[in-house]
Amino acid sequence: MIEWFDSNLVSILNGFAIGSLLFILAVGLSIVFGMMDVLNLAHGALFLVGAYLAWSLLSDGATWGGFLAALGIAALVGLLAGGVLSVMTEPLARRPILDQALLTLGVSLVVAEVLSIVYGNDALSVGAPPGLAESVSFLGRSYPAYRLALIGVGLVLAVVVYVVVERTSVGALVRASVADREMVSAMGIDNRKVKVAVLGIGSMLATVAGVLGAPVYGARPGLDDTILILALVVVVIGGLGSVKGAFIGALVIGQVESLGRAVLPDVASFILFGTLALVLVLRPRGLFGPRKLAGT
Repeated sequence: MIEWFDSNLVSILNGFAIGSLLFILAVGLSIVFGMMDVLNLAHGALFLVGAYLAWSLLSDGATWGGFLAALGIAALVGLLAGGVLSVMTEPLARRPILDQALLTLGVSLVVAEVLSIVYGNDALSVGAPPGLAESVSFLGRSYPAYRLALIGVGLVLAVVVYVVVERTSVGALVRASVADREMVSAMGIDNRKVKVAVLGIGSMLATVAGVLGAPVYGARPGLDDTILILALVVVVIGGLGSVKGAFIGALVIGQVESLGRAVLPDVASFILFGTLALVLVLRPRGLFGPRKLAGT
């Protein structure tokens, strides 16, 4: 067992790094869908926007100034995109969820095509900021410092999001808007503004995740589809609207994705979706999903 752990340590660490990145992406998708009842299939395209923003600012050389600027611009773009998506999906609020899915999927296809026209179809690499571009020794193995930092960012963000959603008045307001929208409206609070804010923050997390993931995945056409599928698997496994579920689900899928491709590369995809199927059979609402979803 110790020998197996030692020989697969890099893959395990990669799994944690991928899981941290997937959490940043998936927690926004989970909260928006689970609490606001909006299925945003443009989430992967927003991730890709963040990745291309990172390349645009760091292609001439990775600097901390450029990296922080990319994060700031990505956050602003995500907030604005969330507001636009909220306005676009509002007329469909009382219609079947498939209508929202088709609308946001259409937005995703348009965004991906525009990015392909602007940046071309080549895979673009993005360097890590100074000080994180090198490898460091970790448990006797050489490992990229940036990926270790990404694990730390994911852990910190998980704590922050959990505290905000579960332990603050802001989170209580969001949960109240889901549980009893009429009561919240009677208190003088506009539910539409709550929806805009939640969708904006969820979209912001997606674009920021794109910047953070750029030194790992780069920026290329098709990345939006790949990352969206992984995020959806995380959300389904963890449970809609659950921060804890998104975190655990992301770590599980990160390990399945990394170890699966390292140990059993020929059946890695089957292991990924086999894990999803197993969870759905044993616990259809996900590991930490609510018994009753928003809008039901």
